[in-house]
Amino acid sequence: MRQDLDTRVITAWMAAQISQFRGPVHAQKFEDGQSNPTFLLSARSGNYVLRRKPPGKLLKSAHAIEREYRVQKALEHTNVPVPKMIALCENDALIGSSFYLMEFVRGRVFDDPSLPGLDKAQRTQVIDEMCKTLAAIHSVDLDATGLSDYGPRGDYFARQIDRWSEQYYASETGTLAEMDELISELKRVKPADDGQVVLVHGDYRLDNMIFDRDTLKCLAVIDWELSTLGHPMADVAAVIMQWQMPPGPAGRGLRGVDRWTLGIPSDEEFVFRYCARRKIELPRHFGFYVAFAFFRMGAILQGVKKRALDGNASNPKRALELGEMVPDFARQGLKALADG
Repeated sequence: MRQDLDTRVITAWMAAQISQFRGPVHAQKFEDGQSNPTFLLSARSGNYVLRRKPPGKLLKSAHAIEREYRVQKALEHTNVPVPKMIALCENDALIGSSFYLMEFVRGRVFDDPSLPGLDKAQRTQVIDEMCKTLAAIHSVDLDATGLSDYGPRGDYFARQIDRWSEQYYASETGTLAEMDELISELKRVKPADDGQVVLVHGDYRLDNMIFDRDTLKCLAVIDWELSTLGHPMADVAAVIMQWQMPPGPAGRGLRGVDRWTLGIPSDEEFVFRYCARRKIELPRHFGFYVAFAFFRMGAILQGVKKRALDGNASNPKRALELGEMVPDFARQGLKALADG
């Protein structure tokens, strides 16, 4: 299924949105990312980034381009670094789906959390910047930013388990006993809601951040598709979940890596530093939060696999590879619950 852009249509639309815009536009699709196709647009007036919904039949509430635009626009004048939003187009007729345009942030993205190519002090700095930025996201004033209605209130984990269970079974391509067991166990042992409500990113990890090449300061947090109002430990546990994956291009984790030698904090140290920054108590039930993170990512990757089989994945080959990891995510989720 075609996922390229009609650059003539885009050029005309951009000319109406941007003062001093000068075309024509050349579009190059980013290969990373499996959800919303993203393009680098090069024009005589500068570089821009366009992010759109994928073509084809989509799961309910998925690929929320409009929400991505809204939350980043709301964060423009906060301590949370985001790209500058330029315009949102909700007219599907223009290119076949809704899309938005934002500034191009030139910087460095780290795919590997072991941070090869950096020295020990630089690795410590990058991970500390990651911790500081996450604390800033969770400290956003929801009323001042107009995000107080950005998601429902109440028991976040109960809602999320129900939502992602529904999404998982809607995209199921075969019975997976481990995932069925994980879903059942998460519902059984879910802790009582403690009332914490913050802006959550929903997919917070190192490769969704852009860093300054020289100072290593975070310039932007990207990919806000899964953002909502919810519990802060969902984001914190997502970081730890990623680190518990095997190292290398597939897992992009730190399992078995000598972190102390590299200058990368342990899971416990990262959580401690985060809580200290926000002046909150260390979490109880952290094994549940990590298990939830494994479950949700497994459900997301199942959706990625289903889109590949249906012919509308952003990167079909990579999508199928990611889909093969779903059983491991389910097993790791069950292990996190067992370990507490």
